[in-house]
Amino acid sequence: MLRPEDLFDLEGHKLKGLFDNAEYAWEGLKDLKNYIKANLHPNVAEVRKGKSFIDQDVVIFEGKVFSSGFSIDTAKSSVTMDGKILSGATIIYAGVSLMDDAIYIGPGTIVEPGVLIKGPTIIGDYTEVRQGAYIRGNVLVGDKCVVGHTTEMKSAVMLGESKAGHFAYIGDSILGKVNLGAGTKLANLKIIESTIVLNINNKKYETGLRKFGAILADGVETGCNSVTTPGTILGKNALLYPNGTARGYYPPNSIIKIKQSQEIEIRK
Repeated sequence: MLRPEDLFDLEGHKLKGLFDNAEYAWEGLKDLKNYIKANLHPNVAEVRKGKSFIDQDVVIFEGKVFSSGFSIDTAKSSVTMDGKILSGATIIYAGVSLMDDAIYIGPGTIVEPGVLIKGPTIIGDYTEVRQGAYIRGNVLVGDKCVVGHTTEMKSAVMLGESKAGHFAYIGDSILGKVNLGAGTKLANLKIIESTIVLNINNKKYETGLRKFGAILADGVETGCNSVTTPGTILGKNALLYPNGTARGYYPPNSIIKIKQSQEIEIRK
């Protein structure tokens, strides 16, 4: 129910090692810093050249950094050099801020203008980091993810094919293969100062975490402007309706929505 393998398809997964010592899925958050430290192979030092602000388009291809001699097809997100398409080239557009060297950005990934990234951070392959995204460090993003416009991530994980396209907050959370509606907020800090304790079927689980947002299993979808309270876990294929608030644990295939009546008055 709460084990990593109950929530995510980890068979052959490249990020499976995050949960090597985890009995419960949230223990991946406890080991996140160490996992990133052990697996980070930074590749942006030559892009930065000691500066935080990137003032020209840069391409990384097969380990080499290019700042000229190429053309970018923005519609197709492809790079051409000497008449040849560089399949799997990483594109970092002018206007990106890379705050330190402890950052890895994988092949085929696109980082759009206005993005700010702090290390340590690992971003996988063929991922989109869209304009205005804010990645605050201790972040692990897998392959084929979307970190969307004005989306903020902090001490969080996207395992792969995780999509947060617009205006999301993802703090101290783990996302499987999910889709977040615009404006989804995964709150990570209780108003009352205490660690997160989960109460499921009259059994208490002491997480030991002061900050713990949400764990969203594979297949989860959230509607626009939805919120999860600290320590929320949504099982596989759960749906959180727009404007809804989820708290606690929800089993697979749950549907979570606000129950309320609305009267609509139309005046002429």
